[in-house]
Amino acid sequence: DLPFIALTPGASFRGLHDSLVNHLGNTEPQMLLCLHEETAVSLAQGWAKVTGRPMAVAVHSNVGLLHATMAIFNAWCDRVPMLVIGATGPVDAAKRRPWIDWIHTAQDQNALVRNYVKWDAQPASVDAAREALLRAVWLTRTAPRAPVCVTLDAALQEAPLDAPPAPFDPARFLPEAAPDAAPAAIARAAAMLRAAARPVILMGRVGRDQAAWDRRVALAEALGAGVGTSLKCAAAFPTDHPLHRGTPATFPGPELTAALAAADVVLSLDWVDLAGTLAAAGPLPPAAKIIHVSADHGLHNGWSMDHQGLPPVDLLLPTEPDRAIPALLEALGIAARPAPRPPAAPPHPVPAGTITVGGLAHGLRAAVAGRDVALLHLPLGWNGADWPLRHPLDYLGGDGGAGIGAGPGIAVGAALALIGAGRLPMAVLGDGDFLMGATALWTAAHYDIPLLVVIANNRSYYNDELHQERMARIRNRPVGNKWIGQRMSDPEIDLAAIARAQGAHAWGPVTDGAALPGVLAEAIAVVAAGGLAFVDVHVQPGYAA
Repeated sequence: DLPFIALTPGASFRGLHDSLVNHLGNTEPQMLLCLHEETAVSLAQGWAKVTGRPMAVAVHSNVGLLHATMAIFNAWCDRVPMLVIGATGPVDAAKRRPWIDWIHTAQDQNALVRNYVKWDAQPASVDAAREALLRAVWLTRTAPRAPVCVTLDAALQEAPLDAPPAPFDPARFLPEAAPDAAPAAIARAAAMLRAAARPVILMGRVGRDQAAWDRRVALAEALGAGVGTSLKCAAAFPTDHPLHRGTPATFPGPELTAALAAADVVLSLDWVDLAGTLAAAGPLPPAAKIIHVSADHGLHNGWSMDHQGLPPVDLLLPTEPDRAIPALLEALGIAARPAPRPPAAPPHPVPAGTITVGGLAHGLRAAVAGRDVALLHLPLGWNGADWPLRHPLDYLGGDGGAGIGAGPGIAVGAALALIGAGRLPMAVLGDGDFLMGATALWTAAHYDIPLLVVIANNRSYYNDELHQERMARIRNRPVGNKWIGQRMSDPEIDLAAIARAQGAHAWGPVTDGAALPGVLAEAIAVVAAGGLAFVDVHVQPGYAA
């Protein structure tokens, strides 16, 4: 279950490697060197997005964990499993080397991340470390999933063993702990859905399994339910299906809010921000009865507000959607079958001249025609209507915590997980996101991980430009100053050169739509041959399609 360990420079891993090999199933984990702790954690997040399984991440003492905090928060908000393993300097002060061991020792190192990990430990013996690692792996794999953190004493790691720990069977310490809803609650939910005249299903955090996808489609079709999806979460339902309401987006659009306003029953499948979405459709509480399928409440704490507002819920099924849907189908007498995939509407041609984000999306669709593609990450300006999602691996969702810089690492980890899946792995990143995590590409180049990275480069932190424009209008100040502190120009950054320095084949900047098809064809050929390709595309600032 831990086939890879993402390492960062300085991480002490020999003892860690032996511990994992000896005590977590006697498998041989592969080491993946990353150039920054945020990259290592983001890579593990991308891996988990595809596989649903944890990767181990080794970070270097307190300074490494400090580097990793933003990425751990992203993974926490994204509800992915992950084992973060750190180290503190010798807890016994008498064993510390001068200077370096002192600044790398913390009294309670895990306090740095305790509010956004599921569990943490700092064991003080070899036997306790073995138990802590087992417990951590068990807890991160159980719903609701989230990262866990184990910090090991450097002196303990470096000390010789008096005798090997007693052998044991790890499987006996990793029991199945999947929650299921009570049969009576399933029967009540089925009755509510059967009686509904205008049901709506909000499909949020669900798995990547094709059979589970088919079951969700069968449920919606049998009920005639309108369906909403979100770009915050991975693909959950065909977005060009007649039952899909509106366009998948970060915030609910008018078609979805209208459907919710008219609904008499809403089935939420671990929907992110259920309270906010319902509030966008009308006053709370709504007239519709709300069925919420989620175990997420088991993670909520008082530090992070990522749990969002408290939603009105008439019936809670405290389990994961992929476990509840088969039971609901059985109770409703619905048979699931493979969902058909009618031909998608063809992309629009990209006109010559200035390229918009929408033009880039259609240019990419034309360039990959006939291939199965996995969208590993998307920029804020992406319009969900420009790329129909029709398979659970078509799109992997957002970064969870809106922490800029996660995109490159997530893309590399997801591309690693997709090796052999028959899909072209592609990430469309913003320029700011890439610049904060650019060295993730080195890991992809070093380990021959095929990946296409395309930058929607508007030369700005444009989301903040829009906010500054809103504030300028409210305060009656010059709108023309909105770019200050946000534009990345003078000098313009050569993104392709940065990518090339990490080992990628790089093109750009592409500034004319007429040149886009040829460049994309060359880049896709590199990825199809097992390489890493990078294309910098200058796009018009803004969110226009």
